[in-house]
Amino acid sequence: MTRHGPEKRRRLDPSSTAGVVFNDRSTADVILRLFIEPSSFDSPTTITAASDSDVQIYLHSHVLQRSKYFSALLSDRWQPPPGLKTGKNPNPKPLKLNLGVPPTPGSLQSHLSVLQLLYCSDISNSIDSASNALDLLPVALELLFEDCVKSCVQFLEAVPWTEDEEKRVLGLIPSLKEEESKELLDRVSPGQTDLCEEMLHGLVLSAIHNYPNMAIVKAFVAKLLRDLSSRDAAKRVLESAFETSLKVVKESLEEYSSPDFRGDHNETEAIQRLNLHKAMTNGRHLLWLVERMIELRVADSAVKEWSDQAAFTADFQRAFRDDAWRNIVPGLPVVVLRCTTKLANAVAAGNILATRQGSHLIGKKLMIYLIHDGDGLHGTGL
Repeated sequence: MTRHGPEKRRRLDPSSTAGVVFNDRSTADVILRLFIEPSSFDSPTTITAASDSDVQIYLHSHVLQRSKYFSALLSDRWQPPPGLKTGKNPNPKPLKLNLGVPPTPGSLQSHLSVLQLLYCSDISNSIDSASNALDLLPVALELLFEDCVKSCVQFLEAVPWTEDEEKRVLGLIPSLKEEESKELLDRVSPGQTDLCEEMLHGLVLSAIHNYPNMAIVKAFVAKLLRDLSSRDAAKRVLESAFETSLKVVKESLEEYSSPDFRGDHNETEAIQRLNLHKAMTNGRHLLWLVERMIELRVADSAVKEWSDQAAFTADFQRAFRDDAWRNIVPGLPVVVLRCTTKLANAVAAGNILATRQGSHLIGKKLMIYLIHDGDGLHGTGL
C-alpha cells in the first residue's frame, strides 16, 4: 500500500524557493518513494509489513539541490524530456526516485522531517530538543544536507544532554568533520582531556626536576609536546610549569635581596646560599620552558608575564650589587638574560604576538639585564 506523505507543509522563504511548498503534488517535478529496507534477518511477514510503510512524497528538484546527495543524483539522471525541448510536451512527467531507509524505529519519520527541512529557510528554529537534533543529524549526514548538519551540531553544542543522548552524540562524532566535532568531543570526554594534560604536566615536571640524566628526558618530553595534537593543551601545561618556576625564582631572589639577619650569621649565610641555588635551578627550568613555548609559538602569555615583573627586576638588581653571588651562582644572571633575550628575539621576529607595550617592556628588561653588572656577565658566553 502506498500512501502520501504528511499533510503538514512547511513554506520556504519565497525569495529562495519561488513559493513552492513541501509535498505539493501540483507543482512537484520529483516523486520520491521512501521505503523501509528489509534486513537479511527479516522474516517474510516482516518484509510484507515493511512494504506497507512506503511513503510517496512530491518534491522539487531545485529545492533538493540543497542536499549534495540529491544534487549529485539529479545531475546524473535529471535530463529534460526530449518533448520538452521541442515544445511538444509542456507538462513532462515528474522524475521518480527511490530512497531506502534503515529498518529502525523512527527512521522513516526522521527522513521525512529532514526532507521537509529542505523547504525551511531557518532550520535552527525547527529543532526543539537534543533528541530531535540527534534524530535528524544522521539523516542530514546521509543526505549531505550541510545546512541541517550545521544547525543540529550548533543546537547540540548549546543544550544539556541526558546520559543516553551523550552516548548517541559519541556515536555520531566519527561521522562529523573535525571542526564540527571539536566542541562536542570536548564535552563528551572532558575527563580524558584533563587526564592527558595532567599526565603531560607530570612529565614536564619530571623532566625538569627529578631525573639525573635530564637531557634525554627533556628531549623526549619536547618531542611529545611537538607531536601533541592539541596545541592549546600544550600551552596550558607549559604556562602552568612556567608560572610555578617563575614564582620560585622570584621568591628566592626576594628572600636573598631582603634577608633576615635576626638569626645566627652562619645560618643566615646558608639560607642565602640556598635561595640563590633555588633561583639558579628554577631559572634553568624557566629557560627550557621558554624555549619550548617559543618553539610551539605559545609564548605570548610568558612574554606578558615576564615583562610585568617590576619587583623581580628590582630584586635582581639588589641581589647582584655585591660580589657574594659570584662564588655561589655565577651563571644566574646569564640564565635570566638568556630567558629575556629569547623572548625578545621571538617578539622581534614576529613569532610571538605581543602588544606594543609588551614589546617595549621586554626590550627594556633586556637592556636592564645587559647593562647591569657588565663585568659580571663578561666572559659568560653571551
